[in-house]
Amino acid sequence: MINLPVFDGHNDLLLALWRSDNLEGESFISGRQKGHIDLSKCKKGGLVGGFFAIFVPATSVAPKSFWQRYPKLLEHKSTAKEKKLAGNLLNTEPISQPYAYAATVEMMNIAHQMAKQNSAELEICTDYAEIKNCIDHNKISLLLHVEGAEAISSNLEELEQLYEMGLRSMGPVWSRKNIFAEGVNFSFPSSPDQGKGLTEAGKELIRFCNKKKMLIDLSHLNEKGFWEVAKISDKPLVATHSNVHALCPSPRNLTNLQLSAIAETNGVVGLNFGIGFLHSEGKQDKNLHPDTMCTHLDSLLEILGEDGVALGSDFDGIQISNHIADCSGLPNLISSMKKRGYGKELIEKICFKNWLNLLRITIG
Repeated sequence: MINLPVFDGHNDLLLALWRSDNLEGESFISGRQKGHIDLSKCKKGGLVGGFFAIFVPATSVAPKSFWQRYPKLLEHKSTAKEKKLAGNLLNTEPISQPYAYAATVEMMNIAHQMAKQNSAELEICTDYAEIKNCIDHNKISLLLHVEGAEAISSNLEELEQLYEMGLRSMGPVWSRKNIFAEGVNFSFPSSPDQGKGLTEAGKELIRFCNKKKMLIDLSHLNEKGFWEVAKISDKPLVATHSNVHALCPSPRNLTNLQLSAIAETNGVVGLNFGIGFLHSEGKQDKNLHPDTMCTHLDSLLEILGEDGVALGSDFDGIQISNHIADCSGLPNLISSMKKRGYGKELIEKICFKNWLNLLRITIG
């Protein structure tokens, strides 16, 4: 197996730790029996950092202890319709801003506690220089990312606060509608052309992110919203964890026109490892071979070029192939790329260099 540094475009470790009441992230260091990411797995697989997402699920999925810590938020808990989907992470019913903000801050605090208590192993990074320094010194770099802006009100006051806490990447939506935009659902086969575009508040959110040098993530955003971001943003277009719609017609994947638009801005797309976003029939095939991942990489490279393709695993947030299993299996994907005929320089670009170059341009 080939072991190279990997900087990953998306993972949901912080959500997993929050849901298991691991509020200081100690299991990241000691080891997690379940899940895709911990320190030992990172070292084995070469995962040197990435976008650590903060995703707020439906209230029915929040840990019971959360409501003990925030009893005043009980009025925001589960609507009757939401209760029918209790325990389902894919519940797309709207959530309240007060609940989302409290949960977001808790997940950000988990990241800060991890970094504070294990400063020799990992660090929260807010710019390219800090990420590069971590890689040079064998530390894992955490770039904080919000997936879905429900924690933020229309005046963006909370976004200022989250920025001060280290947030540098923002996905306006997950796969549910909010006051800024609309996301795509999980139907298959289906088009990403679902719903309306950005709201006026959403357009202001994009301008704010440009002003603050925050990366804007287009994954989960519907097609109308995608094209409006393309008109407004003065930064490279980015989809941190999406695949090729022509190969797998999930609405979570990008059409060739969308990929071409990203290429025109010298943007980047991170390959999602989710088997349902890779399989041509959308099947949850746990034996899906990494060759299928390479087929998506081939198509991304054809449109985006060698500088526009990266990895966006969705570790700890998606079902992935047994051939990868968790982040310790990243060398298996690298081996498949080599067998595919990818040279060392191209593999390095896909594994880490393209993300680092993109972040140098966007967040500084």
